[in-house]
Amino acid sequence: MRFGVNYTPTRGWFHHWLDFDLDDIRADLDSLAVLGLDHIRVFPLWPLFQPNRTLIRPRALDQLGRLVDAAGERGLDVGVDGLQGHLSSFDFVPSWTTTWHRRNLFTDPDVVEAQASYLSALAGALADRPHFLGVTVGNEFNQFSGDPHPDPDRIRPDQAERWLRRMLDACEEGAPGRAHLLASYDAAWYDGTHPFTPAHSARLGAMTAVHSWVFNGTAQRHGGDGAATERHAAYLVELSKAWAEDPGRPVWLQEVGAPAPHVPPERAAAFTRATLAHALDCPGLWGVTWWCSHDVDRALADFPELEYGLGLLTHDRRVKPAGEAFARVAREWREKDRAAAVRRTGVVLDVGDGEGAPGRGVCGPGGAFFSAWMRVASGGGRPAVVLASLAGDGGHLRARGIGEVVAVGDVG
Repeated sequence: MRFGVNYTPTRGWFHHWLDFDLDDIRADLDSLAVLGLDHIRVFPLWPLFQPNRTLIRPRALDQLGRLVDAAGERGLDVGVDGLQGHLSSFDFVPSWTTTWHRRNLFTDPDVVEAQASYLSALAGALADRPHFLGVTVGNEFNQFSGDPHPDPDRIRPDQAERWLRRMLDACEEGAPGRAHLLASYDAAWYDGTHPFTPAHSARLGAMTAVHSWVFNGTAQRHGGDGAATERHAAYLVELSKAWAEDPGRPVWLQEVGAPAPHVPPERAAAFTRATLAHALDCPGLWGVTWWCSHDVDRALADFPELEYGLGLLTHDRRVKPAGEAFARVAREWREKDRAAAVRRTGVVLDVGDGEGAPGRGVCGPGGAFFSAWMRVASGGGRPAVVLASLAGDGGHLRARGIGEVVAVGDVG
């Protein structure tokens, strides 16, 4: 089991690439050492690394390598996100894709090949470093493909898959054998009209990534201390497995945090403990990467209010109660050195066609399936998720260790 954080630099946030200072980075990484972490996830800003379609800046790649080396010196492995893309409500796309050069990010041939060249170069610059985990294609890059983005590049699911396969191939070309994958925000799981589907996340790449944010309606419906709120991350982990063709495919809880006011600050530590306890009870979980390492400096303007206080540490590198809770859970889990037991009851999920999942709206907060799964889980059960098309497939159920299936309508 891996425990880590999404690294948010204390000086300049992700704009720190403009004033790269390895001493500041080392101080940040040293402040994380007290938490007993084993990995971080880092975010190059795409426009700064590839400011022109045919220019990938060598100095930027070198700086990224130096950051990875500094993390490795402190025993931290590093996952790197490629197409940034989107971070904390801000979009970072290069000028050669916008306004006078407006082109579809997913289908324009020149843009796609430029993206592939960039991802290959990014992976290649790190391929020989032992602490490099792999490239995540982009941080929730799927948000550019549809509503509610104010200026989306609309595509069909087949176009999304074609683009994604090309990006993953480019990562593999640069760094063969590393853990390259996709990270989508939860429209992929909850919105039947979204072009990125659950099958894309659960079948392509080295593992499945899920991002759990309870401000998506879960906390609003169930409260900051509600059973469904505290189980949302575990639910997404189990939901993702329904589409996996390999029953042993690992799942990475790549983002999860305690957003105020949906989770009141005084409950952040309790929410952290509860969320981790439920997620760690999911078999096949690769690891948990909390969002985020350090609070955002309030000298920086225009962030949504909830983004400022999500760190496990303050902006001046003091450990917060949520950080203490995270560290304690990680330490206790390692001391126990055990894996989660198999979940033997599967709640049947009917979303229509399993590939496109047009009916996946039932999976979202307030949906019939979401509610049924949460009733079983909060009642003391340990439910898995089984697609309706596979509910009668004995081989599939045996491979996952599922001994019984329960229909949504039969959940009391």
